[in-house]
Amino acid sequence: MTDTLTSRFEARPASPLIGAEIEGVDLTQPVDAGTAQALRDAFWTYKVLVFRGQNLSPLQHVEAVRIFDEPFDHPKWVHRHEDSRLVYTFNLEKTGSASHWHVGGTWRTPPFNIESLTYQVVPEIGGRTLWADLQAAYDGLSEPVKQLLESVSGVYSADPGDGTPNRPPVTETVEHPVVLTHRHTGRKGLFLSTSALRLTGVTDGESRVLLPFLLAHASSPNYTVSFGWKPGDFVLWDNVASWHYAVNDYDGPRVYRKVIGG
Repeated sequence: MTDTLTSRFEARPASPLIGAEIEGVDLTQPVDAGTAQALRDAFWTYKVLVFRGQNLSPLQHVEAVRIFDEPFDHPKWVHRHEDSRLVYTFNLEKTGSASHWHVGGTWRTPPFNIESLTYQVVPEIGGRTLWADLQAAYDGLSEPVKQLLESVSGVYSADPGDGTPNRPPVTETVEHPVVLTHRHTGRKGLFLSTSALRLTGVTDGESRVLLPFLLAHASSPNYTVSFGWKPGDFVLWDNVASWHYAVNDYDGPRVYRKVIGG
């Protein structure tokens, strides 16, 4: 197989702005360079890619993420798969702390580029995941607000275990610009999470008004897409151009694996 050979696949958009299902790619097999580049191009365009029925093993999951970015070893993750420390395992009865709009890795600079999941057990009803397009949300702001946000940052906990139950009080923080220029496309987008403690570059009073406005604006249904799941599905998303929300509306187990990129 040569580097110029490209497998045929179809990207089926799930909304006008964000999200697509990819058909015609088997990620249990090696992907040639041409297909890999075409998949990356689709990823930067759609921000969320869903591959149905892949049934990836833990090591295949790592290699699938490696098409898009280098897998990341989380310093505090304790539930690792025995086949690879880059694969983090979840066995939940409820989504819990993921049931809010958030991005991963706000504790580090830079945050994760990519997050991905493979599903092993899913509820028969419910358990969908929502994503919102933070670049489209930025585009929906007025020019004066865009100019203001160029000098504003969000403040987050610097604890890698942030977001876990019974977390300790925040003692160290990290800042991220509220407006982020994408490393691949050059497109500007909002970058924020509901875990933001406050905004800098504005007064405390302005922060208390501006932060809730931005969180509500970016989570507007106008910018969102949702996907439901079956065992074997694989999804990855651009963690710096979108945020996500795991809907906590189901009963029974939910078992999946996560691999982070970047």
